[in-house]
Amino acid sequence: MTTPHADAGHRTPLAGLVRAYLDAVYRWRRDDDWHDLRIGLPAPALELLYPAAGTFGLLSAWNPRSVERSEAVNREADARLHRELAATGLVYLPAFGSAVDRSWREPSWVVAGMALEDFDALSRRHGQLGTLWWPRGGAGRLRVDAARPAGFDLDEHVDWLQEAGDL
Repeated sequence: MTTPHADAGHRTPLAGLVRAYLDAVYRWRRDDDWHDLRIGLPAPALELLYPAAGTFGLLSAWNPRSVERSEAVNREADARLHRELAATGLVYLPAFGSAVDRSWREPSWVVAGMALEDFDALSRRHGQLGTLWWPRGGAGRLRVDAARPAGFDLDEHVDWLQEAGDL
């Protein structure tokens, strides 16, 4: 998942990106119906539709590490992710993340029943800085493949996947 992009030659600071991820709108589709997902809240509609799934994750292949790429390159990356998800045999559904004001929007996928380690590995293969994760009955979490920036205080629903020394 990626969100606001840096201007040419300028990277948006990590703390700002994570705040944007926390504020973003996330939706998934089944048939012709779109459903909301929220960081910090459970995913009851997914749980009702997929009672055998113990987990749900949302990820994208667009704009790795929140560095903007062309639409053609992003669509090619999305097609690779789609093929990888299909090969798992798990349920996966179209989704997206966007700014509240729609100043950015990225296609994504929700996958049901994938082990967390496999989900994180898939996200890393596609260079994603942030993903979303829900354990059955639990609140949605933002998983950030980076170390927590100094002074960042919005950690209630954020999992930092690296230690400061890992950078």
